Amino acid sequence: MKRALKRLMPGLLLGWFIEINSVFGQLPVADSISYYRTQLKAHYKIGVSAHRGASSAALDSAAPYSAAPENTLATFRLALQMQVDYIEVDVRTTKDGSLVILHDGTLNRTTNGTGPVSDQTLADLKKLSAAKGMSDAFKSEQIPTLAEVCQLLADWNARHSAKTNLYVDCKDVAPEPLVAVLTRYGLLADAVFYGSDEKLLALKSVAAGAKLMPALKRADQMAAKIASLHPYAFDVSWPALTEALVRQIHQQNIKVFSDLLDELDTPAAYEKASRMGVDVIQTDQALQMYKTLAAKPTH
Repeated sequence: MKRALKRLMPGLLLGWFIEINSVFGQLPVADSISYYRTQLKAHYKIGVSAHRGASSAALDSAAPYSAAPENTLATFRLALQMQVDYIEVDVRTTKDGSLVILHDGTLNRTTNGTGPVSDQTLADLKKLSAAKGMSDAFKSEQIPTLAEVCQLLADWNARHSAKTNLYVDCKDVAPEPLVAVLTRYGLLADAVFYGSDEKLLALKSVAAGAKLMPALKRADQMAAKIASLHPYAFDVSWPALTEALVRQIHQQNIKVFSDLLDELDTPAAYEKASRMGVDVIQTDQALQMYKTLAAKPTH
């Protein structure tokens, strides 16, 4: 019985979020996402980034279920319905130079294909399902192109006053085509870019105003990274985060993002991050974060 319920849960969750007859349907419960977002903004200046889209949802803190396949248009639609501040995407390049969204360097884990993404053409990839291990309801989901995701986001932002921006993880992509696609859809200025320092420097040479977000694993790395990259934000490792470090980064007019994933994706961690003054939390559990921080101020 439990196994059958788990197989059904993704479809039930998807139906809860999105009306059948509308790509961007209104949420059926008036005091759900909109209520939690309003409460969150009333108490905190903190944003949420949906890690690889809305790939997980939680009915309660002990029972996470996969809502839609990661890094697909289905999960990005869900993330938009959740009114997140950022959608995190992993950008890779195909054999024929197309930019696609996939976390892993190989197809094995999330698709019914095998081998490196870089060995495949876009036409090859579009023959695959990007919903390996998921409900049959998602078997038609494909690996999306960056352009398809940008179109989805641009259409959403044109219809809503509260914008959702891109958090771009530069996995395997040259800066020129990346900048060209985001510019075409009007998303470059508000996107944040994560990657190695070398990749971010290359990006800065093409788009001087790009919002760079290097990793910061230790406080003593900060000065050198500021001097070389002039970052918009730091993606600060959770073990390195302290209230003093957040304050020090903010004194440089730099924002603080931090990943709260896997075992860190908990109400206690959300509350701690908010007390420390973190600007954006990246999570797989946006609903759980909303409910936690909307319930009561933590400072």
